[in-house]
Amino acid sequence: MKKAKRCSVLMLCAAVSLSLAACGPKESSSAKSSSKGSELVVWEDKEKSIGIKDAVAAFEKEHDVKVKVVEKPYAKQIEDLRMDGPAGTGPDVLTMPGDQIGTAVTEGLLKELHVKKDVQSLYTDASIQSQMVDQKLYGLPKAVETTVLFYNKDLISEKELPKTLEEWYDYSKKTADGSKFGFLALFDQIYYAESVMSGYGGYIFGKDKDGSYNPSDIGINNEGAVKGAALMQKFYKEGLFPAGIIGEQGINVLESLFTEGKAAAIISGPWNVEAFSKAGINYGITKLPKLENGKNMSSFIGVKSYNVSAFSKNAELAQELAVFLANEKNSKTRYEETKEVPAVKSLANDPAIMKSEAARAVTEQSRFSEPTPNIPEMNEIWTPADSALQTVATGKADPKQALDQAAETAKGQIKAKHSGK
Repeated sequence: MKKAKRCSVLMLCAAVSLSLAACGPKESSSAKSSSKGSELVVWEDKEKSIGIKDAVAAFEKEHDVKVKVVEKPYAKQIEDLRMDGPAGTGPDVLTMPGDQIGTAVTEGLLKELHVKKDVQSLYTDASIQSQMVDQKLYGLPKAVETTVLFYNKDLISEKELPKTLEEWYDYSKKTADGSKFGFLALFDQIYYAESVMSGYGGYIFGKDKDGSYNPSDIGINNEGAVKGAALMQKFYKEGLFPAGIIGEQGINVLESLFTEGKAAAIISGPWNVEAFSKAGINYGITKLPKLENGKNMSSFIGVKSYNVSAFSKNAELAQELAVFLANEKNSKTRYEETKEVPAVKSLANDPAIMKSEAARAVTEQSRFSEPTPNIPEMNEIWTPADSALQTVATGKADPKQALDQAAETAKGQIKAKHSGK
C-alpha cells in the first residue's frame, strides 16, 4: 500500500469454499424472492473491477438482482462514505484497507457481519484478524500485501544477495558512490522502519490477553526500538542513502533510482510490480533480509477487504455478496486478473499463484509479519513517529531522544482524542 499503504504490504493466501452453497449461511427461498429486483452498489478499487466481473454476473443471475460496480481509490472510500452514506448515494459493499476498520467502526460506518466460523476459518489468521474489532467481524479479506525486497539482477545476482541487513550495509559501503547505491529503504517512515525496530523488540501497541491492542502501551521508544533506529541511522550518516529519499518525495526518488538502474536493491511492495516491469528492469523479488540477532525483518501486512456499509438498505444481501466475492473460486479469479495475492489459506500453495515470484515473496514475508494495527489510535502514531525518524535520518536528534518525543506526542494525542471512548 504505498502511502496508501498505510492509508497503511500482507499476506499470505486463503479463501472460502468451492461453491456458493459453501460460501455462507444458507439462504431461504423467501430470502431469495425478497431480493428479486433489488440493486446493490459495489465500490471497487481503481482498475480492479475486471477481477470481479464474472463473480458479479454470476451473483446477479443467482439472485435475480442488479449489481452496479463503481471504481474508486480504495484508500479513499471511507472518506467518501462519510458523505455519501447518510445521503443515500453510497455503496452497499465497499473495499478498504484493514487499518481503517477500527476508525470506520467507531464512526458507525460499517455493518457487523454474521458469517459462520467455517467461513472465517478459510482466511489466514492475520487477514481475518484485521477485520475484527472488539471480537466482532466487519469484513472479509480480499487481498493481502507486504513489503518485500526488489533487486536488480543486472547489478547483483540471487546468489550474491546479502542475507542480513548488516551484510547489506557492508555491501552498500563498497558500492555507494553518491550517484549509485547498494540497498535503499524509506527508513524515515514508521511503515518501513518498524521492520527493523520490531526485530529488536520494538512495537506500536502492546496487546491485552484477549489479543486486542492496548493503546496505552506504546513501544516505539523502548530499548529495542531505539537499537533498531540507531542501526538504520548508520545508512544515512555514512552516505549510503541519498538525502533525497528523506521526506514526502522520498518514495519517488527511491523508485526512480531503482528504475534507472542506480540502486541494486530497494524495499518496496507488490504495488510496484507492474511499474518496474514496464520500466524494463530485470528484477527479482524476495522476502526481507534477517537481522544480526537471527530474526527476520518484519513488515506490516496490508489487507484489502470487502465490507458492508452501515447505510445499506439491503444489508443481508450485501453481506451475501461480500461473502461471494471473497470466496475461494472468486479470489483465485481475481488474482488471475489483478495479481493481488488472495487471503485464502487454501490458495497458499496453488500452482497458478505460486508460479509468481511476487506472490511467493509476499507469502513468505507474511510469515514474519503482522497486520497494521486497525484501532483508531493508530492515526496518532504515524505523524509523530515519521517526524522522529526524519530527525534521526538527518542527524538532528539521536534515536532515543527522537523516539521518546514521538511516544510522548502520540500518548498526548491519544488521550486528547480517544479518552472519551
